[in-house]
Formats: sequence, C-alpha cells, structure tokens
Amino acid sequence: MSEKLWKSVPVRPSEITPKDIYLRRREFLKVGAIAAAAAVVAACGASQGPTPTATLPPRQTPQPGRDEYGDPVTPYEAITNYNNYYEFSADKEAVARLAKNFQTRPWTVEVSGLVAKPRRFDIDDLLKKYPQEERIYRLRCVEGWSMVIPWLGFPLAKLLKEVEPLGSARYVSFVSVSRPEEMPGMRSGFYPWPYREGLRLDEALHPLTILATGLYGELLPNQNGAPLRLVVPWKYGFKSAKAIVKIELTEQQPPTFWNLIAPHEYGFYSNVNPNKPHPRWSQATERRIGESGRRPTLMFNGYAEEVAHLYEGMDLMQEY
Repeated sequence: MSEKLWKSVPVRPSEITPKDIYLRRREFLKVGAIAAAAAVVAACGASQGPTPTATLPPRQTPQPGRDEYGDPVTPYEAITNYNNYYEFSADKEAVARLAKNFQTRPWTVEVSGLVAKPRRFDIDDLLKKYPQEERIYRLRCVEGWSMVIPWLGFPLAKLLKEVEPLGSARYVSFVSVSRPEEMPGMRSGFYPWPYREGLRLDEALHPLTILATGLYGELLPNQNGAPLRLVVPWKYGFKSAKAIVKIELTEQQPPTFWNLIAPHEYGFYSNVNPNKPHPRWSQATERRIGESGRRPTLMFNGYAEEVAHLYEGMDLMQEY
C-alpha cells in the first residue's frame, strides 16, 4: 500500500474534528461500550471460543473518524475510562478517578545518552514547535482487547534527529515519571518502578512511531499518559510508555518493565503476532471495545506492509 494511504497530514488542533462531533455522529457506538469494556477481563483469558473465519476487509483510504479498514474510532468515554496504567491501579476502571489530580505542569523530558546534542525539552515548547498530527491508530492490548484511537502527536523521529544520535546508538530507552505520592499503584513493592520501555533505533525512527500529546483533538487526559506518551501501533499496548520524563539512546538493549517481571511472557519486541500465544492465552483473536464477539488479530496489528521489513530474517516466535 502506498504511503499516502496511511501517513497523516499535519493539522492544527482547531482543524481536527471536535470530540462532540465524533460522538454525535456515532451515538449508537456508545450503547454498551463501557459495559463491553467491563466484560473484557473475562474475555481475555484462555476461554476465547473458536477463531472467527470471516474474511478481513481490505485496507482503504482513511476517512475522517475511521481507520484504514473502515472501522470507526472507539467512543471517547471508553478510551478514557478503561485504561492499563499500573502506576495508578491494576483496576482499569479505577485509573481515571485516581489520575484526576495528577500534575502535568511543569513537565520536561530529558533526551541523553549516545547523542551529540543532549537536551531537556519543556512539554509546552514541544507543543509549539512540532505541528500536531492526527493519527488514527489501532491499539491492541496483550490481554486481548483493542481500540481505535484518534491520537494527536508528532513523529518521535523529529525529536531524536534534533539531538543527533551517534553512530554507536542502537536502542532507545524510555523512562516514565516516578511519583508515588500521586500514583498510588507505585506504592506496591512488587513492581520494578519506574516504568521502563525500549525500542530498537530503527523502530523509534519509523514514521509510524509517534509521541502522543492528545486524543480526540484535545490534550492527552491524565489516565491516557499525559502529557507525553509513546505510541507504537504495531506492538502491544504496554510498549507505549506513558508520562515520559527521560529518553536515552544506548548501544545495548535496555531493560523493560514487563520483561524484567516475566521474561518468558513479555519479550523485548512484543510485536502483535496472532501466531505467538501468550503462555496463558491465545493471541489469535481480540475483542474490540464497543463490539460483541471477537475478531481475528492482524499480524503487526494490521501494519505489516509498513513494518515487516524491520524484522526480515528474524524468528518472530523466538524473538518475540
């Protein structure tokens, strides 16, 4: 598929379809959306039923409010009230309430490591400097649920090129904020806080990889990773670190949060792969929030045409 079918065009936030218009146009999607989200936990386990046999729709030229497969965006209420964010809570429906008073200003992001020009960026300076683009990306959770989200942000490559990576840089590490006084989930001694994630440098520089600053044309809500989160749409959602305060370029593969906890379950790459089951459940199908039943999981979450070449020669069942 040609690049023009997926690459976003820079737009001003005022030019993006407002949230209330999205919601009015798809009022019918609201019915049962949160109820469906609540039912997802049970659906994410091993008892998933047979794999659907329906033929996948062809990719299309994206239309406003829809992704490349013609699927409508997930309702705003579901996106902002069903969140994986362990710094606040393991209960997805409690995160929005617990994150309500989280402070996102002032906020800076340090970019360092194997770069010629290490810098500390202020979030508001980034919002002014880089045109915010709308990217309608599918988010696929490793637990088996998915959403279609109208993100607002800019390519991570723009930020990295500004600090000039050295030739020895091979990986990019992301570190999230550590504020247990505001994030009650961090008071658990079980987890290796702060949250850390990592990408290969070529993955980080890929034009699909963005730093998200908003959704539905508005600033990113606290429960969705405000004020700055990573979005890598062909990987499982936990790879998209939230509330980022540090980005470091390294020569060695960096440690990552879930890989440290359970390396046999969560690999460094964590590409969406319907053929690679999680040790405790299948990844062959997924439940789209707001829908009944299940749908087939797409290789690389449907972005294979853009990213499969990054993994040529790799055994994706072993290097997962």
